[in-house]
Amino acid sequence: MGSTTMSDYNTTNTRLIIPGLQGLYAAVAPLTVLYMRVICGAAFMVHGFPKIMNPMGAVGMVEGLGFTPGWLWSPLLAGTEFLGGLLLVLGLLTRPAAVATSIVLCVTTYFHWVVQAEGFAGAEKSLLWLGLTLYFAAHGGGRLSLDRAWGKQF
Repeated sequence: MGSTTMSDYNTTNTRLIIPGLQGLYAAVAPLTVLYMRVICGAAFMVHGFPKIMNPMGAVGMVEGLGFTPGWLWSPLLAGTEFLGGLLLVLGLLTRPAAVATSIVLCVTTYFHWVVQAEGFAGAEKSLLWLGLTLYFAAHGGGRLSLDRAWGKQF
């Protein structure tokens, strides 16, 4: 099994139908990864900001999902969403932040699909966001990340 590197979106080993596009793909690939990471992190920050402002505000909700004691899980949810989102935006400690936010998204998927009985239609957004966070958990923050600038990854 080959190892994944920060240049995993390298097109030099790909046989393209239009070979002249190789340079374009190589130029935009890091920008698309940056865009996905920033949008994903910013969305988590938006959802987490109200929870950071009132860390005990979700006690009832998390206990209703079986996460007790709520006084512990509510602030952890707030921190995971807001701080995890900030770390994703920055591309700093990207993998741990992506794993933590992926766990939150697994819970929201369960909540919408099973608890709220909304099925796929209710869980669809959580599943899409989960795809993004799992990408960053597996691949890291990309070329345009603080992890890359730091020269170390988790």
